[in-house]
Amino acid sequence: MEALEVSAPDGLSGRSVLVTGAYGLLGSWLVQALLDGGARVVAIRRDEPAVSPLELLGLEARVDVVPGDIRDQAVVARALNEYDVDSVFHLAAQTLVGTANRDPLSTFETNIRGTWLVLEACRRHAVERVVVASSDKAYGPQVELPYEERQPLAARHPYDVSKASADMIARSYWHTYGLPVAVTRFANLYGGADTNRSRLIPEAVCAALQRRAPVLRSDGSPERDFLYVDDAVRAYVAIWELLGRGAGAGEAYNAGGGAPHRVGDVVELICRLAGTDVAPDIRGAGTPAGEIDRQWVDSRKLRELTGWRPVVELEEGLNRTIDWYRAHPETWQTVLQN
Repeated sequence: MEALEVSAPDGLSGRSVLVTGAYGLLGSWLVQALLDGGARVVAIRRDEPAVSPLELLGLEARVDVVPGDIRDQAVVARALNEYDVDSVFHLAAQTLVGTANRDPLSTFETNIRGTWLVLEACRRHAVERVVVASSDKAYGPQVELPYEERQPLAARHPYDVSKASADMIARSYWHTYGLPVAVTRFANLYGGADTNRSRLIPEAVCAALQRRAPVLRSDGSPERDFLYVDDAVRAYVAIWELLGRGAGAGEAYNAGGGAPHRVGDVVELICRLAGTDVAPDIRGAGTPAGEIDRQWVDSRKLRELTGWRPVVELEEGLNRTIDWYRAHPETWQTVLQN
């Protein structure tokens, strides 16, 4: 099946947009949509990875790159001022649960302090619209599922707490200072060009294509909601457009694929779609320490306000992801190998 592409959003021509975390999975595909819409895109780059989604998608040369760290307020302020930025998508974060459990301080520094420094720079620069990435993990373990935005955040573990803290700080900048900011609490994202070695889907896809057993750190029973990256990009743009209409500020918005899936079933589906007969290498029992056993979000609020809904079902999204990696075999050895 021919892959659908994210359509270029209206109203971006002539805009100057800062995307923190532009070198990540979501950031890189969002950058492409912004560029296609006619925006000037600015990115802050802390490290120089050997390979990144932004590079794999051939976008880096089209972006204004500011070297530095979001934890350096002078760097953020310079990016906003010198490139006359009017909109910010703040996606930069330390996203690995295991890394957060081993060293929470670096995660707190990036995800919490980094967020308030970006927001403070946006306030001082009078940025017109800000969208901040939180996470469905900010909800923590809940008896009532799917997660709804009205539920209190009950995060327990370092990564989850860092996202819940950033979530609340971001919304405070609207209620206290009037900064037009909204927060996203999205499900697990997946798609082509993901260079994260520990993420479930890219590891399973590349393992299946190499005909080796995908590794599961659990027993396969945890349930997750999965959102294809194209749908996630459309959701971010829909929220940006909502803010542009003078609505939606100070609010959080869920977006997910619409149903929970056992991670073991997802890996088995990947192996089948990739045309391999390998079975998952199960190395855990139950849910790994520091993770939530069941996660699933209700996206009705975003749908009712913007008309957004996911259009790529899981099997189709996995097929597209497999096709992307199959077309880029150079990534199998240099990226995503355990």
